[in-house]
Amino acid sequence: MAEPRIFVARSEAAAPFYIGIDLGGTSVKLGVVDERGRPMSWLALPTHRHSSAQQTVQRMGEAVEQVIADAGLTRDEVIGVGLGSPGTMDIASGMLLEPPNLPEWRNYPLRDRVAEASGFPVTFANDANAAAYGEYWVGVGRGLKSMVMVTLGTGVGSGIIIDNLAIDGHHSTGAECGHVIIDHRPTARMCPCGQPGHLEAYCSATAVTKRTQEALAAGRPSSLSARLALGDELSAVLVAEAAAAGDALADEIILETAHFLGVGVTSVMNVIDPAGVVIGGAMTFGGNATPLGRRFLEAVRAEVRRRAFPVPAAKTKIQYAELGADAGFIGAAGLARLTHRRRDRIGNVER
Repeated sequence: MAEPRIFVARSEAAAPFYIGIDLGGTSVKLGVVDERGRPMSWLALPTHRHSSAQQTVQRMGEAVEQVIADAGLTRDEVIGVGLGSPGTMDIASGMLLEPPNLPEWRNYPLRDRVAEASGFPVTFANDANAAAYGEYWVGVGRGLKSMVMVTLGTGVGSGIIIDNLAIDGHHSTGAECGHVIIDHRPTARMCPCGQPGHLEAYCSATAVTKRTQEALAAGRPSSLSARLALGDELSAVLVAEAAAAGDALADEIILETAHFLGVGVTSVMNVIDPAGVVIGGAMTFGGNATPLGRRFLEAVRAEVRRRAFPVPAAKTKIQYAELGADAGFIGAAGLARLTHRRRDRIGNVER
C-alpha cells in the first residue's frame, strides 16, 4: 500500500511557487510545489486517449486552476509551469513529435498550447529527465552534483542531470540510456524501437515476461507453470511473486535482469562518470522494503563493481529512487524553477 501523500501547508511553504505537470499515456498528474520542492497540492486526471489533444490540454488548464486553489494560493503567487512529456519531441520549439501512447498528439505544439490554456510560461522537458530532476533536487539524489536515473517499467526510461542541467541533447534525444547497446550479436533481442541489442530489450518488465515465457516453453521447471494453468497471466509481477516464494527459475530471471542492468549502467558510467545512479520505476521488486528488491539492487552493484573502473566502481552511489510516482511532477516544477532563476540571472543555483 502506497504511503499517504504529505502536503506542506500554505503557512509553512516557501515562496515562490511552481506547478509541475507529468503527462502520461493514461493520466496527467500535476500539483503545486514550493521553492524547497515540497508538494502543496496534487491532482490526477485521465488522459483519455481518444480525446483530442486540445481537449486534454484544456482540462489541464482547468486542473491548474484547481491545484492553485487547493494549495491556498492565488495565480499571482505562481511563477510558472513545468511540463514533462513522453515521446520524441523538439524541446527547443516545444513540439511533441511522435508520442507512442498518444497517436493523436503527433506534431503538436504542446508547450505553447499548455501555456495558452494555463496562462503561465511553460518549461518543456522529457518526462524521464523531469523525474530524474525531481530525485536530484529533493529525492535520493539530493546533495549529488551529477546523477543518472534509470526507470524500469514496460520500457526502460532514463534521465541525466549534471550540475542542475538536464541533458536533453542537440536533437532532444539525450539521456536515452534504455537504448544503450549491450548486445551486438546477430541473435540480440529486438528492442520495441526496432533496433537490436538495446538495454530495454533485456531489462524492461516486457523483457522479463518474454524471457520467462521462453524458459517455460523450453521445459524449465517452475511453479509459474501451475499458476499459468490456473489462469494467471504471466507478468513481471507474477515472476517477482514466484521469486520471492523461492522459485529458482523466477529468481534466475530477475538476477539475470540485474546483470544486464549492471552492464548498461557501467556503460553509462564510463561516459558520464556520475556521482550517483538511481533506479526507479514500477519494476523494482519491492525496492529496499523487500529481500528480493535488496538482492536485485546488490546484484546490480556487484556487476558494476566487476566491470567499472576501480574508483567509480567503489564511489558511485547506486540507490533506489525515493519519490515514486511524484518524481515527475515535482521534477517538472523544479525545472520551471530553474528557468525562472536563470531568467533572473541568478548565477549559482542552490538546490
